[in-house]
Amino acid sequence: MNRIETTITANPGETRALAGGLREKLTPGAVVALYGDLGAGKTCFVQGLADAFGVREPVTSPTFTLVNEYDGEVRFFHVDLYRIVSVEEAIDFGLEETMNGSGITAIEWAERAECILPERAIRVRILHGDTEEGRTVHIDPGPQT
Repeated sequence: MNRIETTITANPGETRALAGGLREKLTPGAVVALYGDLGAGKTCFVQGLADAFGVREPVTSPTFTLVNEYDGEVRFFHVDLYRIVSVEEAIDFGLEETMNGSGITAIEWAERAECILPERAIRVRILHGDTEEGRTVHIDPGPQT
């Protein structure tokens, strides 16, 4: 049975730190699927993950390029599916190969490719809080834990 962890973060620094805390649970080949409205904090969360894996260059959302690849302790892939209109587009640009590689893959707007996400994916849902900065983050570790 999965145990969904719920945390409230008060600011972007706390959101990044929460993401960095996943480092010990992620091994090469891990997929982190992110869900949430525009401005919820998905990219901020990915930045925390990337930092935890030793990525030293600025991590920005690949909204127009779909995938940014970074060097760190392992290859780190940041995928943004906001602009795709069908799962076939995700398949065409190689999302399945990326997810089945030896890097860490973080996917924003993961619901747009839900049917091809691996069962092992960690699902992160980020909701706006009662304040402009606050967020509620639900982390479903998937079947591997």
